[in-house]
Amino acid sequence: MKKRPLRIKDIAEILNISVSTVSRALRDTYDVNPETRKRVLEVANQLKYKPNMHASALASGNTRNIGVVIPFITNYYFSTVISGIQETAYTNGYNLILLVTNDNAEREQSMIENLAITSLDGLLVSISSNSSMVDHFQSLIDDGISVVFFDRVPENIDATKVMQDDFQGAFDATKHLINNGYTRIAHIAGNKHLSFTQNRLSGYLEALKKHNLPIRQEWIIYSGFSQQCGEEDTHELFKLQEQPDAIFAVNDRKAVGAIITLKKEGYHVGKQIGVIGFTNDPISTIIEPSLSTIEEPAFEIGKESCELLIKHIANKKILPREIILPSTLIVRDSSKRETL
Repeated sequence: MKKRPLRIKDIAEILNISVSTVSRALRDTYDVNPETRKRVLEVANQLKYKPNMHASALASGNTRNIGVVIPFITNYYFSTVISGIQETAYTNGYNLILLVTNDNAEREQSMIENLAITSLDGLLVSISSNSSMVDHFQSLIDDGISVVFFDRVPENIDATKVMQDDFQGAFDATKHLINNGYTRIAHIAGNKHLSFTQNRLSGYLEALKKHNLPIRQEWIIYSGFSQQCGEEDTHELFKLQEQPDAIFAVNDRKAVGAIITLKKEGYHVGKQIGVIGFTNDPISTIIEPSLSTIEEPAFEIGKESCELLIKHIANKKILPREIILPSTLIVRDSSKRETL
């Protein structure tokens, strides 16, 4: 016969105190005598009491559920972010509900507009690359739902946002290419609508300006974020009359696409054409030559985003803030002039 789980009522009977006192002691409220709290916790630990999270949620009005809206789930960056979110959520007694948009703005909007907000305490969001309209998120915030954006964030919403330092990372990537002797540097960028695309573009341009190198608009190509986009962008660059001698890619997948195209065209990546990416995806160590890149603090972004959301859930009066975490340059063979 299955043993009945221990209840708060059982602890109350053992200590001869009220159920409400035990409940408040377990929730560490201010109005419980410290000695009583100590006795309750001792008994709970001895008997291996586990709180009924569903019942606690009903009592407090909280669901203990956090929604996570992401463009992809198989993408290395986002899977790492989710790991950071999950660790923080688990530690604080929250469950995660994943909403995957497949980087489609219409699907994203439909998901949010049909969301059962009563089943969630808050949302963590990374918007789709072609999300130019974000009214659906503003409506949630106006209705009092706690929302924190990360990585792909909207510019025109006043909400807490957590990002890596895209400008500085792009500046460092471009400066690294310059320091290694490359002077005609192209940039295969992401979607124009995304703030991090613009920030990485700005970092790239600033590095060129600081070193008095030419800025050629035909060497800046906007497209998607896939390997195929990187291949197609690089093919377009090398049809130009004046060709670049290095490529800074908005992410590692596009950089890998660039390397594949360059090798097909007979170029020695590194010695002739430098390539650097952004993410530090595991593929960067597998491709030949290995890919120089800017490592994003994906796990830390996940943790920080979730921690901030939980604070907003607990206190609706906390003002929005922007958190920018540093990125790290990682040098490999694709940006070394001596590589053959």
